[in-house]
Amino acid sequence: MKHITKKRVLAVVLATLLSAAVFWFMLPAINPVDPNFWLYLVIVIAAYTAAIVFTGDRQSFSTTAIRVGNGRDAQKIEVRLPKAKGLKITALVLLGGLVIAGILWLIGLPIFNASRYKDLLVREEGNFTEDIAELSMNQIPVVDRDSAQRLGARKLGEMSDLVSQFEIAPDYTQINLNDRPVRVTPLVYGDIIKWLNNNSAGVPAYIQVDMVTQETSLIRLEQGMKYSPCEYFLRDLERHLRFHYPTKIFDNFSFEVDEEGTPYWIAPTIRYRIGVWGGRDIGGAVLVNAVTGEHRYYPVEEIPQWVDQVYRSDIVMEQLTYNGKFQDGFWNSYFGQKGVLRPTEGYNYIAMNDDVYLYTGMTSVASDQSNVGFVLVNMRTKETRFYSVPGAEELSAMSSAQGQVQHLNYTATFPLLLNVADRPTYFMSLKDAAGLVKMYAFVDVERYQVVGTGATVDDARANYVKTLSQEEDVDAGGGEEKSGVVEKVSSAVVDGNTNYYFTLQGEDTVYVAAIQVSDRLPFLAPGDSVTFRYAGDPSAETCEVLTIA
Repeated sequence: MKHITKKRVLAVVLATLLSAAVFWFMLPAINPVDPNFWLYLVIVIAAYTAAIVFTGDRQSFSTTAIRVGNGRDAQKIEVRLPKAKGLKITALVLLGGLVIAGILWLIGLPIFNASRYKDLLVREEGNFTEDIAELSMNQIPVVDRDSAQRLGARKLGEMSDLVSQFEIAPDYTQINLNDRPVRVTPLVYGDIIKWLNNNSAGVPAYIQVDMVTQETSLIRLEQGMKYSPCEYFLRDLERHLRFHYPTKIFDNFSFEVDEEGTPYWIAPTIRYRIGVWGGRDIGGAVLVNAVTGEHRYYPVEEIPQWVDQVYRSDIVMEQLTYNGKFQDGFWNSYFGQKGVLRPTEGYNYIAMNDDVYLYTGMTSVASDQSNVGFVLVNMRTKETRFYSVPGAEELSAMSSAQGQVQHLNYTATFPLLLNVADRPTYFMSLKDAAGLVKMYAFVDVERYQVVGTGATVDDARANYVKTLSQEEDVDAGGGEEKSGVVEKVSSAVVDGNTNYYFTLQGEDTVYVAAIQVSDRLPFLAPGDSVTFRYAGDPSAETCEVLTIA
């Protein structure tokens, strides 16, 4: 017990407090698979080693004299330094740990596990016209993240009681809410002073942007959100999760709301499927009620369907890269490159079947101007379908759309893939220098010189279908074919464009055709026989006319 001195006890206590403080801010998972855990362990070992070594007895130190000053005024100062033995042992332990970590890292490299990296994501062949239904014009999302941020900032600026205390988080998560594509993001405290003034009530609202209509709403909550990344102490989201799930390795959090509008934080958990640190994937997710802090962990296959964003886009793109790169082994990806594909540089999201899918093209590594097909990845389940549709690469399609309005200097957003007239079609918004959406464009995937633009989505689509119909060897039919005798016909100007409305004898359905569909529409009269294609349910009140023969 002679080595246990008050000085050593105090040093050990200080090392313990330091370790606790580092854990409080660093919040590593108590899990040997988490790289942050080992960094934290090194800090703890260093703290305790210093506490023990520098409070040892005289036999643990060597005395060194240092001469300070010159001439007769020079003085000798004796300095006690710890002997090297303890430090050498600590250094050897740390070095040994680094060597072991390096070996474990090497074991998980793709050179030894190419087929396993390829299988992190499984691609299934899909049928475009069967899998992707044609959307009506009032379902096409026109708002990207940048536009949503502008709309959200404008909406908050209208709320005088909130704008001085809160800011808007940059999340703008795209979700499918009650079969509508929307972006949602929470408010956050402006700074720590504003947190002190408002934290007892919590964050009172979140922003919701309808991606189709651009309608922006500030959704006020009956009870404020008290758990989020902008909180402090035990209400900080990461700290709240760490103390309840000490061994889980969390990915980035995303903000979503359920079908009733209740705000949640989705916290995916990371697992490594190859070696120790190779093959990063998602194993499940913790859902945290942002208001009450209630939480529950779900394995990935049991996550509720209302959740839309479980897999982060960078994980999906990373696994798509592995899947395309290692189709025929590791060495083929560098030599020969037979069948090697890569995802294109960008991606977008599309809402289908109550889920959100990531879209990106797949192109050959030997070409950067065209795609061999594209993939849709379910962001909740990671179910992936590949559609073999050769065509223009997205950047080429964007240039083609911009070329149609080059005199206006508009820039195109990254395309969204749609089914228009049973053809894979890029849709994009065209923005001016201020970032405001001014026009819309449809571009055929297979023939990117076929472009339709317009001031409204309807106009752009009508111009696109008309241009398609003029291509001799392109079937631009789509929809259902119908023939009949016109009973009534009328016209109306909507958003500056003329639409024609007609009914057929023996039917109540009203068929709507934009003037761009056919130059013969102004001459349509009761009693005329017509054959046309339309989109929509024939039992509905109105259906959109695609083409008229």
